[in-house]
Amino acid sequence: MKAEKKVIGSLNKCYACGTFEYDGIPHIITAAEKSDPCFSFTQDGEFAETLWEGPGGVMTVLQFSKDPAVLMATQKFYSPNDSADAKIVYYTKGSDGWDCHVLCDLPFVHRFGIVEKNGLRWLVACTLKSAHAFKNDWTCPGRIWTALLPESLDAFNENNQLQLTPLVSGLYKNHGFAVHESREGGSFAMVGTESGIWRVDPPETAEGEWKAECILDTPASDILYLDFDQDGERELLVLSPFHGDTLSVYKKTDEGFVKVYEREKKMPFIHAIYAGMISGRWIAFIGNRQEDRELIALEYKNGQYEVSVLDHGAGPANCMFFEADGEYRLLAANRETDEIALYTLTEEDA
Repeated sequence: MKAEKKVIGSLNKCYACGTFEYDGIPHIITAAEKSDPCFSFTQDGEFAETLWEGPGGVMTVLQFSKDPAVLMATQKFYSPNDSADAKIVYYTKGSDGWDCHVLCDLPFVHRFGIVEKNGLRWLVACTLKSAHAFKNDWTCPGRIWTALLPESLDAFNENNQLQLTPLVSGLYKNHGFAVHESREGGSFAMVGTESGIWRVDPPETAEGEWKAECILDTPASDILYLDFDQDGERELLVLSPFHGDTLSVYKKTDEGFVKVYEREKKMPFIHAIYAGMISGRWIAFIGNRQEDRELIALEYKNGQYEVSVLDHGAGPANCMFFEADGEYRLLAANRETDEIALYTLTEEDA
């Protein structure tokens, strides 16, 4: 895998990446970890507009609906030590720019997503911890929270907030999060914690029961759960431990998950993670924020896992794969260099 890089903007401690379609045009967006703006670009990397000036503390951005265009985001999660005022908000387009509305106050919320089942949409939100008394205090574990979502968020504001229900408690360093499609229809969430990796499936009905299962007790900073080797069974790609240095792949066996790959080179402060399908196979994109600050592609090829280094020195916090104009592209928030970068990807043997 090769990558042609184009720096499309600069943003102090850029962090979150996402897609946001509005005015009938698909956009890519990048938001900041600190008290800084959120920028919107065309899929070609041309600056479109500033969606908001602040506050930042944005760990997740996610489109809720396209018509009308509604964007959800975390807000005021500035660091694990400064996120007691964190919340989930949503933005709608007003007569004079984008208006911010509170969906729910949720201290220490880091990642969230939407899962679906039988036509119902559910919010799954993860809190990194529940409280702290001093810097780097991890004595109060976090939770996985859920809520049934209505068709519109219009009714919610600071005085009428979405009510969430705790699903799993006692989760330390509750950091990793991914939503994947289910073979049975709908989608499910994967959550990575110091306590292990959880699969979370929504209920069949609005009054039904959630399924939450710890499928691997390895500490995980982030995860993907996809069929990388194309044998019909998903593999677990794991970044470990919390903000750690190790990239591994686990394969499911009759005895449980067994590690089948570990990158020999360590990746200190491993953090960025995404996957895209290219030529019918899943490829993972991984980045780390210290030392070599690499952005790599990991794919199963010729009977083994192979790594391609796409960039180094930039330090991505997050990245996002998408297709546009017949090209494979990767948006990266290179936090350590304040770069917003767009990569055009091509296969080595293409």
